[in-house]
Amino acid sequence: MSDIEDIIERISELEKRVENLETGQLLKTSADAKPHPKKKESIKEFMLVKKPSNDVQKTLVVGYFLEKNQEMGSFNVDDLAKNFRLAKEPTPQNLNDKVNMNIKKGHMMEAKEKKENKKAWELTNLGEQFVEKNFKET
Repeated sequence: MSDIEDIIERISELEKRVENLETGQLLKTSADAKPHPKKKESIKEFMLVKKPSNDVQKTLVVGYFLEKNQEMGSFNVDDLAKNFRLAKEPTPQNLNDKVNMNIKKGHMMEAKEKKENKKAWELTNLGEQFVEKNFKET
């Protein structure tokens, strides 16, 4: 193939590409693009966003995280303690007491069934709203 034929062929290919671009055949719209999977938020990140001010609020935030982000139906004292460690937060001295304080406020309630032979809890609607509204009463 001569240089002239090669140039003509390359020009022809370029013209086809330009035509495709002009008609939008090669352009991807945002609807066509595949979304990147969202990374899961860590308990540490969640604590930093929510900024609980005391151990009772921290316990509620950990419970909320377990239900919403870890999809746990209920949680026990071991789940709470493990996630305090993962958040690099000191575990409260008496974690059960912090849960009971949340129960008294109407933010948590005892689950119907035990989890791993231990008492388990879940958040109430009021508790969920309290966390979602950054600890402001509704």
